[in-house]
Amino acid sequence: MAVDGEGMSLPTPTLRTARLRLRPFSDADADALFALHSSAYVLRYWDSPPWSEHARAERFITACRQMAEEGTGARLAVDRLSDGTFIGWCSLTGWNPDYRSASMGYCFNEAAWGHGYATESARAVLQWAFDTLDLNRVQAEADTRNAASARVLGKLGFKREGTLREDCIVNGEVSDSWVYGLIKREWQPSSVPLPAP
Repeated sequence: MAVDGEGMSLPTPTLRTARLRLRPFSDADADALFALHSSAYVLRYWDSPPWSEHARAERFITACRQMAEEGTGARLAVDRLSDGTFIGWCSLTGWNPDYRSASMGYCFNEAAWGHGYATESARAVLQWAFDTLDLNRVQAEADTRNAASARVLGKLGFKREGTLREDCIVNGEVSDSWVYGLIKREWQPSSVPLPAP
């Protein structure tokens, strides 16, 4: 795949893991997406307040298509294979072909927490990023209070590189973020951590 040239589209892939299917968003995802992003509990460490209007979901899906057309990234809806349920999303944004870098993000509904789905889907997106897009670096940020996200990034091999002090103010609440980086030469696609004894 050629990765140079302006305005190149970046087709959103469909990826499969043992338990999940990652695919482009469709208009049919609007209700489930709104349910996810309107939950104050799910978004308590997010960099913006929960959604209060359904139109936000439609705008989000439109933005996903625009991102693919402009070649700046890919945001994938994540379905559980066992029952086809939408459980969240995983993304690669800010793709820079010159620097061979991008940023990763994800959001999963509360019922999906604690099952390793975020790690499993992010690993599939990282595999695509390093193999197909030939990225050298993927960056991620997480609220310093978000221990679960820090664990996910640690399992994937990300290194904590620094702190963005007071970088978010949501509903008057100031928070810091940790910055994480993963370099291609450190990436171990099959590094599934063994369960603790």
